[in-house]
Amino acid sequence: MGQFKQKMIEDLQLRRYAPSTSEQYVAGAQSFVAYHMRPPTQLDERDVRRFLLHLVLERRVGAATQKMHIAGIKFLYEHTLGRPEVVAAIPWPKVRQKLPDILSGTEVDKLLEAVESTTYRAIVMVTYAVGLRISEVCALGIGDIDPKRMLIHVRHAKGGRDRYVPLPERVLFTLREYWKEMRPKGPHLFPGQQPGTWVSDAAVRKNLKVAVAKARITKHVTPHVMRHSFATHLLELGTDIRVIQMLLGHRSIRTTLRYTRVTTRLIAGITSPVDVPAEIRKQKLG
Repeated sequence: MGQFKQKMIEDLQLRRYAPSTSEQYVAGAQSFVAYHMRPPTQLDERDVRRFLLHLVLERRVGAATQKMHIAGIKFLYEHTLGRPEVVAAIPWPKVRQKLPDILSGTEVDKLLEAVESTTYRAIVMVTYAVGLRISEVCALGIGDIDPKRMLIHVRHAKGGRDRYVPLPERVLFTLREYWKEMRPKGPHLFPGQQPGTWVSDAAVRKNLKVAVAKARITKHVTPHVMRHSFATHLLELGTDIRVIQMLLGHRSIRTTLRYTRVTTRLIAGITSPVDVPAEIRKQKLG
């Protein structure tokens, strides 16, 4: 995209999009331009539709991948090029909402035991115990851990919304053991290989995958599944959905409510009206 690529990157930075989101948006826009082999200023709505049909019918990409490309193209025309009319009529695809795998408490313990690295065991522990996004865990600073108030300050949250979450005793113990062994230097709690950086998401996923295999867990486990498991377990323990929303850093309660579809224990424990004794059913239901 030449000069438009750099401007798009700057536009994303000015709006404080997460680096991973920015990369996906730019990649989607680049794929569109490369497909037509013409500058985006010479393309219109028909060209956008032709490219998207190519993705769906020829490349057979999933709805989520299609949505990512659309998001990048829409940002390019709406913000970078100032031509929103080009993409105004482009529809968003309907993305099927899959229920994620949820680990049981026993599986979580087996998984933590299977993580050989002290560093990555601490990261996985924090991810599950506090329900942070993997990007939030990796970006934690040493000063974000407050053992006196038993709080963790989450600064690099999605959408730029900082929040506090509780610091469980077991997490504090794990972090102290990690500190004694690793003695991380610099401001980052989990530093990366290069000075001044934090550990990468990819490194965490790689170590988690190895631990899942070692623990012989057959479910599809990712860092986000650990976060899903945290929220689901809290709900099953009776925690108010609004509290869970705050802990997860969700802007909308609707995002948090999806966990009510996952809690099979609550579903299995529901008493059907047909099983209510006739006398009580008549009294309460009329």
